[in-house]
Amino acid sequence: MPLDLTRIQALCFDIDGTLNDTDDQYVEKIEPFFKTIRFLLPGGDYSRAARRFVMWAEAPGNLLLGVPDRFGFDEELAKLSSWINQKRKARIRHFRPFNGVPDMLERLSKRYPLSVVSARDESTSRDFLHQAGIEKNFKCVAGAQTVKHTKPYPDPIFWAAKQMGVEPANCLMIGDTVVDIRAGKSAGSQTIGVLCGFGEEPELRRQGADEILAMTVELTDRLLK
Repeated sequence: MPLDLTRIQALCFDIDGTLNDTDDQYVEKIEPFFKTIRFLLPGGDYSRAARRFVMWAEAPGNLLLGVPDRFGFDEELAKLSSWINQKRKARIRHFRPFNGVPDMLERLSKRYPLSVVSARDESTSRDFLHQAGIEKNFKCVAGAQTVKHTKPYPDPIFWAAKQMGVEPANCLMIGDTVVDIRAGKSAGSQTIGVLCGFGEEPELRRQGADEILAMTVELTDRLLK
């Protein structure tokens, strides 16, 4: 279904692969290991395997699609993810927002309330926003444990919508993985999939993304016509 611009009253952003490009730095660091075991990988694609691993390390829910949440051990995996993130922060000292993201958010925030809906923990989410100088643009931050169930469940979008004073149906969820699209669709929100992160166009379309953009910064032209 085409994006209905008249419905959009607020924006929900994923972080990694959507606003933040830091994961490419980490992929570059671990690719050599996956290259040594490429004979074990489907098609020998070690680069894709490295990216999938980083996606899991960032937040287990991204890869397992909410299975840990459903069976009640999401808290333990969230703690593991937080520990991994702390180790990664020791290796990567600076977050790296995609080019044009700060300007895009500055412009969009003048028309819409903005929120973060991330499977990261809230602490590292806020670290990114602070380092990138974009914290002021966001009304609220929903992290992995802000609500009982994280993405791909709709709960964090329901929570963010309430903080922004809008209905979930009037939110637009922007993210790079099927987890983001599933969360948005489950909440009754519209969704945009971006191809600058982990997701691939066919899988994002299969999950029902209302629109696909090559880069997140294309939102400026799409929403501020």
